[in-house]
Amino acid sequence: MAGKWLDEAVFYEIYPQSFKDSNADGIGDINGIIEKLDYIRELGCDAVWMNPCFDSPFVDAGYDVRDFYKVAERYRTNEDLKRLCTAMHEKGMHLILDLVAGHTSVECEWFRQSCLPEKNKYTDRYVWTDTVWNAPNNVGNIMGWLRGGYDRDGSAAVNFFTAQPALNYGFAVKDEGCDWEQSVDDEGPMSTRAELKNIMKFWLDMGVDGFRVDMAGSLVKNDPGSQGTISLWQDIRKWLDREYPDAVIVSEWGEADKALKAGFDMDFVLHFGPSHYPDLFRTEHPYFAGHGSAEAFFDVYLNNLAKTKDGNGLICIPSGNHDMYRLARTLTPDEIRIAFAFLLTMPGIPFIYYGDELGMNYVEGLHSKEGGYYRTGSRSPMQWDRSVNAGFSNAPASMLYVPQDTAHMDQINAETEMNDPDSIWNEVRRLIALRQQHPSLSGRSDFRMINYHGYPLVYERSSGTERILVILNPSENDIRMDTGTAGTVLYSFAQKEIRDHVIPAKSAFIILQ
Repeated sequence: MAGKWLDEAVFYEIYPQSFKDSNADGIGDINGIIEKLDYIRELGCDAVWMNPCFDSPFVDAGYDVRDFYKVAERYRTNEDLKRLCTAMHEKGMHLILDLVAGHTSVECEWFRQSCLPEKNKYTDRYVWTDTVWNAPNNVGNIMGWLRGGYDRDGSAAVNFFTAQPALNYGFAVKDEGCDWEQSVDDEGPMSTRAELKNIMKFWLDMGVDGFRVDMAGSLVKNDPGSQGTISLWQDIRKWLDREYPDAVIVSEWGEADKALKAGFDMDFVLHFGPSHYPDLFRTEHPYFAGHGSAEAFFDVYLNNLAKTKDGNGLICIPSGNHDMYRLARTLTPDEIRIAFAFLLTMPGIPFIYYGDELGMNYVEGLHSKEGGYYRTGSRSPMQWDRSVNAGFSNAPASMLYVPQDTAHMDQINAETEMNDPDSIWNEVRRLIALRQQHPSLSGRSDFRMINYHGYPLVYERSSGTERILVILNPSENDIRMDTGTAGTVLYSFAQKEIRDHVIPAKSAFIILQ
């Protein structure tokens, strides 16, 4: 398994297009990230997940890769990425890249070669049927087909958008009469697997510390129980343990028991599927707004936690990401503070989406940009200060990658919040520092749920002889409950107190027992 650095990490997710523009073209870049590493470190984060930075036509914001071995020109060069790795390591930080393992762009040279009628090394790099007239429904987790326009006779499977043809890792179970479906150990799928290892090797040798893998559970098709995909990643994990033992792999899978069995170091709780993650922050009545329920979420979460390495597995509950509405769309600033008290005291490793530490807003009504659609409003440029374009870029505002939240930039920006001791930024900083000071709050420390039925939310973290009680009441009501609160209060939101077993409304407490 990966190096121990992961167990104590706090991640910061950077959407590179929107973080910091260093050359006044309106688009964030790697040199801009290097400029702001001290900001990330001062917040308390010591690791970064950077969204896709590889060469791409950007139909889907870089999740449609044209060349896996080249940094996109908008972000500058491979050498710049190498400088970023070096700068981060000098500051005791780590970098994981977003690896799109399941598909490429239609502009990828592999796909162009695969479309040729003559047999070549890329003929079986993608999932193709035997004839263009054959584009079957309900085949594994294939989401559609590319048909026509190519000299090759066949239909090519796609994973998501039609610009993203699915790479061929084989079929765990082959459908009767479908001779075009290849087994996972056929030459084509094994060649694709070998290329995936080559890509990982190239960037690990460049200095990156690992990967967050996009749609990690989707690689093998017709895969009951995900056994074929699990086996594939176990093979890659064995290779990593042998060649790059400190490398970290984090999965976008949403089924932690499968992901960790496959060899991933951590799995994300996803905002879709069975997790009920939106119930916490992003429904019409979210739990942390004080008028929702967390019961369905914890029923699923606790079940998954129990299945993962005897309950000690790493499951990430992120503040958000580039695919979700921002926290501030459904929570007030105080509710965001309480939500962070939760996110930074739970098991697993925290991931903070850039700008969430400021309470940046979701920008309503934006036109879709590079496949963002509703997500575009969560991808607006980072707000650094009160200067032009909130310090993101010196380009004219009309050139910015995505329009900014111009209505709130003077109040919500890093400079203003860092200078305000009562800001969300400083609240997050204090909570991260507390997490890093106490072994009971680390990623793998023991977790015991005390109450998640209604309010308050109460749980215990422990390590050795240290025990910490977390009590969160985002509701609008004072609640009487004997939670065994004797001990030293390490943190309380808004200086509130528990008296006579009454948990105040809109409060959060972290108590050393």
